[in-house]
Amino acid sequence: MKQLGNTLYITKQGAYVSRDGTNIVISLERVELLRLPIHTITSVICFGNVTVTPFVLGLCGESNVTVSFLTENGRFLARSVGAQSGNVLLRRAQHRLTTEPENISLAARSFVSAKIANARTVLLRFLRDHTPDDTSTLDHVANRLAQSLQELKRPAPIERIRGIEGDAARDYFSVFDQFILTHKTDFYFHERSRRPPLDNVNSLLSFFYTILAHDCTSACESVGLDPQMGFLHADRSGRPSLALDLMEEFRPWLVDRFVLSLINLGQVKGKDFVKRESGAVELQDDVKREILKAWQERKKDELTHPFLGEKVKLGLLPYIQAQLLARWLRGDLDAYPPIFYK
Repeated sequence: MKQLGNTLYITKQGAYVSRDGTNIVISLERVELLRLPIHTITSVICFGNVTVTPFVLGLCGESNVTVSFLTENGRFLARSVGAQSGNVLLRRAQHRLTTEPENISLAARSFVSAKIANARTVLLRFLRDHTPDDTSTLDHVANRLAQSLQELKRPAPIERIRGIEGDAARDYFSVFDQFILTHKTDFYFHERSRRPPLDNVNSLLSFFYTILAHDCTSACESVGLDPQMGFLHADRSGRPSLALDLMEEFRPWLVDRFVLSLINLGQVKGKDFVKRESGAVELQDDVKREILKAWQERKKDELTHPFLGEKVKLGLLPYIQAQLLARWLRGDLDAYPPIFYK
């Protein structure tokens, strides 16, 4: 079984990343800040003005450590990966199935069903744990999500599946503001805004969705899948469509609940954000470091995998799901088994 390693997040602006033997060394103005052996790292994510030497990229490539470059506020720019080791037969099977309408529908319904079911679980858990005075709107949305799940039990063309997913996402986010219990002046949610995020909550969501997309892309690559060719998300140059498919089932319960806990427990505050002239809302650097530490700790939590029946760390779930997806593509499974969060 793959072991859960550390993701190295480099947020310090002006940081210089160099190589010393098999160690990665991070410096700022010629002062060494951190030194890590390469074997303790599974991936590196650089935010903003971070300089990485070619020797570091070479070491990471040799060690199967992915290096991703993001803007300071978390928008993806580029990735550096080592030599591809994927099974060509697996990729051929993937490419074939992503052109067959029946299999496109089967896979897409699995991803979307898990996303909607997990969003509904987040909503129902909130109702159970907090019992707001007026539950009518939340009950209505829970019922609409249940209806969407019923519709997804039947085969449908991909356009219809995408429509169901879009409607369910709008329903879910229409009540997302009710999940925010504290600091409502600084943390409110009216609608999902992406490029750029226009408020503090959207800034947090976009930031961690980007981190999750990185993890899912790395997971696809590590088991030999082509992260660019997906089922639910249409092909687009430079977009990791399969990784975006894979991350759908994780969004509500892994990212959304984590973001809500940061807000409701007071781990982030209004002063931790800055608004740019463009209207984009971004996290301050020091806060990024702290909440990324919390995210890394969250990935160490365990659950019993519903399909495998084994306890696994949350950080390994993208890798495990990518393995299960590969098993379906090879014909070892009748269908892809997504995670339904309980």
